[in-house]
Amino acid sequence: MTKLTYSVCNELFGDLPLPRAARVIRESGYSGIEFAPYTIFGDFSPGAVRQGLAQAREVLEGEGLSFAGFHWLLAKPEGLHLASPDPAVRRRSVDHLKFLADCAGELGGGPLILGSPRQRGSLPGVSKADAEAALDVALREAGPAAEARGCALLLESLSPEQTDVVNTLAEAVRRARAAGSPGVGSMFDFRNVSGEGEPWEVLLSRHFEDIRHVHANEIDGRAPGTGASDYLPAFRTLLSRGYRGWVSVEIFEVPADPGAVLRTSMDLFIRLEKESIR
Repeated sequence: MTKLTYSVCNELFGDLPLPRAARVIRESGYSGIEFAPYTIFGDFSPGAVRQGLAQAREVLEGEGLSFAGFHWLLAKPEGLHLASPDPAVRRRSVDHLKFLADCAGELGGGPLILGSPRQRGSLPGVSKADAEAALDVALREAGPAAEARGCALLLESLSPEQTDVVNTLAEAVRRARAAGSPGVGSMFDFRNVSGEGEPWEVLLSRHFEDIRHVHANEIDGRAPGTGASDYLPAFRTLLSRGYRGWVSVEIFEVPADPGAVLRTSMDLFIRLEKESIR
């Protein structure tokens, strides 16, 4: 019996039908699915959204899995950007965050991971400072909507090669706190904080009270357990501090055998938990 709760980000299954992917997730020992919205909502038309929510609910209930949130929030539909020089695009982008909070609420509520590097960074004619200010506005406006649906909009720090807005966990925490809403927080991604120059366990310990979700991956973006990363100190920190959020496997490839990859990660997690209590 594991002490942490594990989920899987679904886009690693590529074109595999959701019911089959959910079965692989359950059989590999995980408890939840974290969805990229575009994988279940298609073109985001009202009919596609209704169908996507119905299928997600049916699949989760059928496999006894829980909804573990959304990520890649602004990747699609095309044209969204929180810092666009066009006020209508900024408005549409914030409204999309609120819309996803409504959808997440229909699935039981959960984390909304705000990464979306291309939709939050600076643009021609929009400085980094302007983009940061626009992000702050979006967090303040969307946070109460997330809270009302039993969700939390969690700001993800991303590496500088992905975006120029919010590149450290400390900044993510600071901006999330400044939003002034329980519906806004921050999260921890092993890969994305790896360039900060401090060990994972130090960052986790320093910001533990603000971390409400964890993405687990290798530094190269593959699944935990497929590389040589030493996760043990970080897992000891999570367990000793009583972390109660999801640990969600997010990888940046579509493996030939997703089940084998997920089982490798779960074997690692089980071993880490056992070694953490020695």
